[in-house]
Amino acid sequence: MSKAPNIKTQIKAPNFQEATFLLTGTAPYVSNKFSAEAREMMRAKQAAGTQSKKGSAREPKDFDRCFRESMHTTADGHHGVPASCFRQAMVSACRIVGFKMTLAKLALFVKADGFDADDASPLVLFERGKPSKFESATRNETGVADIRARGKWEPGWQIRLCIRYDADMFTETDVLNLLSRVGEQVGIGAGRPDSKSSCGQGWGTFSVTA
Repeated sequence: MSKAPNIKTQIKAPNFQEATFLLTGTAPYVSNKFSAEAREMMRAKQAAGTQSKKGSAREPKDFDRCFRESMHTTADGHHGVPASCFRQAMVSACRIVGFKMTLAKLALFVKADGFDADDASPLVLFERGKPSKFESATRNETGVADIRARGKWEPGWQIRLCIRYDADMFTETDVLNLLSRVGEQVGIGAGRPDSKSSCGQGWGTFSVTA
């Protein structure tokens, strides 16, 4: 019998490290969760199938409920930001520095502090700051004007963010500088500078301390 070829392993083991940063809001953070009410309405329309909308009554909007459901909240009442928001923002910031976004998706991860009680989204919790009800005019995807009530955290809010990163692709300084660009140029939440549909309101920016 012939012997198996002597194959030399070329693939290195993963080399992940962790770094923790303190984020301090330099502008308001405005939450924009897809609410349970909106999901219920969407489900009801889909369940109705091709039934006509004519003659259907329009339910009055409960702005207090909209405010509550715009925020990501754990079962024990703590508010947070989806961990995915920070990860997506860091990947987006890679465009600024010429780093491949497809590689960054495989190298940068955010550790969650808890989970949303409603949709199970992994959350990073606020260490400082309390939300207040904030009503503003906006436009739906159809272009129709709307009034939305959302949670707003005033500047000075704080989040402690723990990032797991591939140390064969990034150094801790790289992660710090990339996150700093997120805070200055990308932002998080509604009205952020890197909004998909507009130039934003300048909300969701922050400073970073290692």
